[in-house]
Amino acid sequence: MVAVASSEVDPTQSWPGVQASWRRTRSVPSTAVVDPAGSRHQWHYLDNAEDVAATGLEPVGTLLCVHGNPTWSYLWRTLLAGATSPATLAAGGPWRVIAVDQLDMGFSERTGTFRRLEDRITDLGDLTAALDLTGPVVSVGHDWGGIISLGWATRHREQLAGVILTNTAVHPAGFSLPPALQLALHPAVHKWGTTTTSAFLQVTHSLAQPGLSEDVKAAFMAPYKTVARRAGVGNFVADIPAAEDHPSRAALDTVSADIRTLDVPVFMMWGPKDPVFSDRYLRDLLTRLPHAHVHRFEGASHLVQEDRDIATPTFAWLAGNVPASPAESARSVKGEPNNPETANPYVPMLAEIDARQDDTSTAIVDMLPTGEASATRVVSWAQLARDVDDLAAGLRELGVKGGDRVSLLVPPGINLTTLIYACLRLGAIIVVADAGLGTKGMSRAIKGAGPDYLIGIERALAGARLYNWPGVKIAAQDFTPASARIKKSLFSVAATVPQLMANGRVVRLAGNAQAFIPLPADADAAVLFTSGSTGPAKGVVYTNRRLAAMRDTLKATYHLEAGTALVAGFAPFALLGPALGATTVTPDMDVTAPRTLTAHALANAAAAIKATVVFASPAALVNVVGTAAELSPTQRKSLSDVGLVLSAGAPLAQPLLERVQQLVPNAELHTPYGMTEALPLTDIDLPGIRAAGAGNGVCVGTAVSGASTAIAPVDADGVVVPEPTTAAYVTGEILVSAPHVKERYDRLWITQELSTSIPGWHRSGDVGHLDAHGRLWVEGRMEHILTTATGVKTPVAPEQAVELVPGVSRAAIVGVGPRGTQVAIAIVETNPAVKRVGLAPTALATQIRAAAQSTDLPLAAVLVIDSMPTDVRHNSKIDRAKLSRWAGRMLSGEKPGRP
Repeated sequence: MVAVASSEVDPTQSWPGVQASWRRTRSVPSTAVVDPAGSRHQWHYLDNAEDVAATGLEPVGTLLCVHGNPTWSYLWRTLLAGATSPATLAAGGPWRVIAVDQLDMGFSERTGTFRRLEDRITDLGDLTAALDLTGPVVSVGHDWGGIISLGWATRHREQLAGVILTNTAVHPAGFSLPPALQLALHPAVHKWGTTTTSAFLQVTHSLAQPGLSEDVKAAFMAPYKTVARRAGVGNFVADIPAAEDHPSRAALDTVSADIRTLDVPVFMMWGPKDPVFSDRYLRDLLTRLPHAHVHRFEGASHLVQEDRDIATPTFAWLAGNVPASPAESARSVKGEPNNPETANPYVPMLAEIDARQDDTSTAIVDMLPTGEASATRVVSWAQLARDVDDLAAGLRELGVKGGDRVSLLVPPGINLTTLIYACLRLGAIIVVADAGLGTKGMSRAIKGAGPDYLIGIERALAGARLYNWPGVKIAAQDFTPASARIKKSLFSVAATVPQLMANGRVVRLAGNAQAFIPLPADADAAVLFTSGSTGPAKGVVYTNRRLAAMRDTLKATYHLEAGTALVAGFAPFALLGPALGATTVTPDMDVTAPRTLTAHALANAAAAIKATVVFASPAALVNVVGTAAELSPTQRKSLSDVGLVLSAGAPLAQPLLERVQQLVPNAELHTPYGMTEALPLTDIDLPGIRAAGAGNGVCVGTAVSGASTAIAPVDADGVVVPEPTTAAYVTGEILVSAPHVKERYDRLWITQELSTSIPGWHRSGDVGHLDAHGRLWVEGRMEHILTTATGVKTPVAPEQAVELVPGVSRAAIVGVGPRGTQVAIAIVETNPAVKRVGLAPTALATQIRAAAQSTDLPLAAVLVIDSMPTDVRHNSKIDRAKLSRWAGRMLSGEKPGRP
């Protein structure tokens, strides 16, 4: 065996981010099977014990950090630094952090032996024994260090207080090895790629998003500069137990099974762009550690520690989830369900359907795309109840069970409604990521949610194949006989919905179906996705109780009694309509593209059920009023029978509402304020908007039944002061509380913690104020605040003023420059649209400057653009962050083109 030379751990060598006081070496007796009796090995590791001692405090516990291949302990330097930071100390720290270099890796000894997985787990135990490391210990692992750290964890339960994992895997069962590892293992490539050259290291380092700086790259390369020092890198790759007969497969199987019994808190931080340890390995880990907290860093890759700050969330998570005693840690996993208090007792979402099993009146109507009012598909309540139970039974026969996630890629209407309630009947969790997110956004959302099953129309199945979306595939419709065999094979379809419904009906009629178990009120029921207008769309988890509370709030606020006839021009009502007992019609439109709703289609839908209520998005209503001239007298009559119009998703200008009122002269027009995380929260009608008049922002009214609002003020730097107030005219982040606020964000632990960081409130991310009458005014998004030399400014009021200038159709106010000294820029979309983007004509700019100045906001520049970048779902939420970056480049002399 070859011991490490002292020159290989040069005490004068400097690595960015590593303190000299952290570096340690230790000779450790080995008990690994691969070594002769009495063997000892020299370890190199980083240890912040001196930093901890300098605080004068006892450490809460120890983080035992294990790197993978081909990194070394340098990977964990931010945890070593953060373990004694002021924030960590304030949260109850410090923590001791020990980051090891595994034998044959980093600056530890090159042993001259091929070390298998079992040896490496034993090696780690030998080191912790030599260090006399006692509990509480939190194991931390990355890459192949993840399985080694978990192996240590399962064998040291008396010390174990928690587990932290980053981009790793424990089992290849059912998976083909990632192409990158297949290549690295190929006999023609393996030695050359991993040992003879530094190719494997360079490729790994290139995965960083964004790229590593040259000094950090050099630090990662430092232990592996020669062929001899890279032997462990090649052996590590060769020890990947992909095949069942691999020598390390037994150890892998043991650890993979044993972690199912770990009852300590677990935190997983993940880079979804990892081409090796992709989201499928995260999903596998969650089947083994279902109680784990997860945060997926969108855009991050394999070296998630380099791509994102993992230290801050790590110590925040530890402070809230890992007490000093391992026994207490085990108990902390279980907890009590977070039951929101409700004014009404919990009534399941299926209650109305169950109550109407013999009701032959109309439940749902689909308007078919023929342009004729009479072209409809209709189901009664009795048929809907029967179809829901048949489909639920068929899905259960296929293997769908409670807690499984089912992605539904089906247009709103009868089919989607049946699927939703069949899943709810089974206790399966519906995942709704619609085409309104755009192809990339929808793909990101589906992969992030990790469904077990995916049910889609043919176009969705093609997308699933193209983008490798997870889940057993189910076709929403039967294929034509001529194409059935080919398409089932092409799309890897396990079944079709009509087949499942028929199978379920046979089982139920034969009396062989098991009874459906009542749904636990606090079990997860749905993952719904935000619009993605302010960053990647976020999954929002609702429990059965919270979905029911949303239904109850809508019912109480708008008096939506059973029997209401509802036009659902907004996707959520595929979920809520039947739960309300409302007869629902889906217009002839693409609900994921709101601008496809015409006045003609709306009138025909209203006529089909003699509708009394219409729910449509603002973008849909823009097109409705724009196509109103096409209406016949009969169609106008059907709209005049509507008594209530609801529109949410984005602010509606009063002039648009006035035009809508002309189409529905007998209707109350309401614009509830809310979000995917909770809808509705406040409400205002058209007379209320008129009474509120002009102000700083958009008036969205007062809190609805069961909801509360408050403001967390912002200081002069735009930073939130976490002291809720209901005082009038205090600008800050809008806080909301209601029984129907989401349970949590899905696999976004950091985002969830931030959203609930003011106890008792959900932080909306919107900025606004309450007026003297208790009405809420929305002034924009928190990220759109301008921090100027004269203080904080919000964008909505000046935008509204600018949009009154003749020739301006839409406006966005953005800040450009350093925080605290930003200047305001107006970017406007004109009518007619400009042919070239750039500085606005002088005359127009003068009017726009004057309009903004009337709201006390001087403008540094006015730019014109042909069309605003908006979200796909609502076609109205302007991406001001994108515009700010574009304006900055434009004003610096670049020619950036369109944003």
